[in-house]
Amino acid sequence: MNKKRNYIIFFLVVAGLIYMMKDAFWQPGPQDLKGKFKELGFTRNENNTGPILRLYSVSLQDTLWNEMETYGNYMPHTKYGVTKVFFFLEGTTAPSEISLETQKPDAQYLNNCVGMYEKDANSQVHLTRFPFQ
Repeated sequence: MNKKRNYIIFFLVVAGLIYMMKDAFWQPGPQDLKGKFKELGFTRNENNTGPILRLYSVSLQDTLWNEMETYGNYMPHTKYGVTKVFFFLEGTTAPSEISLETQKPDAQYLNNCVGMYEKDANSQVHLTRFPFQ
């Protein structure tokens, strides 16, 4: 009887470990979203002691607003930092890097930007549709 109880406990522990491992290694990410998001460029300031600014340029196939916000939520964000993601439709011209000084794409790309996701220093999320039109 004691041996049977040990087998049951062993089986439950192993099943629990397998469940935790599966949950840890198979988390959803940007690759699971519809729209085929592709990161074109990334810029980050060199400030490691204060607010960190992250700027992303991303292409996608369609204007799926909920998917854009979810993609932005997957991007790294630092407490008191700012994360901005600029979305461009696939096939249009888009920047490979974004200036830290202006914190937006060059003027030649502004009309092609279909959305801008921003998570500010207070972790407030804003998704702006066609931000430069």
